[in-house]
Amino acid sequence: MNGAHDMGGMHGFGPVQDEPEDEYFHGEWERRAFALTLACGGLGKWSIDEGRYSRERQPPAQYLANTYYEQWLHGLETLLVEKGLVTEEELRTGKAAGPKPNDVQALPAERVYKALQQGSPYTRPVDHPPGFAVGDRVRVRNDHPPTHTRAPRYVRGRVGTVVLYHGGHVFADASARGERGVADHLYNVAFDSKDLWGIQAQPGDVHLDLWEPYLEPA
Repeated sequence: MNGAHDMGGMHGFGPVQDEPEDEYFHGEWERRAFALTLACGGLGKWSIDEGRYSRERQPPAQYLANTYYEQWLHGLETLLVEKGLVTEEELRTGKAAGPKPNDVQALPAERVYKALQQGSPYTRPVDHPPGFAVGDRVRVRNDHPPTHTRAPRYVRGRVGTVVLYHGGHVFADASARGERGVADHLYNVAFDSKDLWGIQAQPGDVHLDLWEPYLEPA
C-alpha cells in the first residue's frame, strides 16, 4: 500500500541520525513493548507480515508522529483486538474482562530463548518453475495494491538485473492478508542508483529482494 511508511528516497525529512549501536531502547516502556510484541507473536495468531501491515494502516499523520516503538505498540494493540484476544475496553482499562480464549497457550519461559534463536523459516516449495534467472533484466511492475506489499514505490517501473535467486519464500503480500501457505520465487535485483534517483544520486547499485509477481521481463 502507498502509506506514510513507504518513504524510501523521499525528500523533506532531514538527514538520518545514527544512534549508538548499543542503545536499543530509550525507556523501560520500549523494552516492554518489544517483549510484548514478541510474546504475543509467539501465540501464532498472525504472521510477521500481518504485523507490519497493522502498523502501516495508521493514519499518515499518526504514523509520522510516532516513535519506532509507538509503531510497534499500535500494531500490537490493533492485532490483539482484531484477533479477538482482547477488547478495546480491556486496552483502555488495563483489566481483563473475562477468561482468555481456550486456544491460546503461552510459551513456557524455559522455551523462549530457543524459540527466539530458531525463528520461523519462510522458505517454502513453489509449484511452478522460476520465471527468471541470474543475469536477466527485469522491470518492477507499476502496481499500487491497497494492502501490504514489499515492492517500494521508488522502484516501481524501474529496470534492474537479477543477481541472485533465493528460492521459494512465503509471499509477503498474501501473508499480510492472512493467506497462509502462499509462496513464490524470490530474487535479489540490482538497480543503478541513478536510474532510481537521477544523476545526483550517489553512484552504486541498490539491491532489493523482490518476489516474482512484482516483476516482468524488461
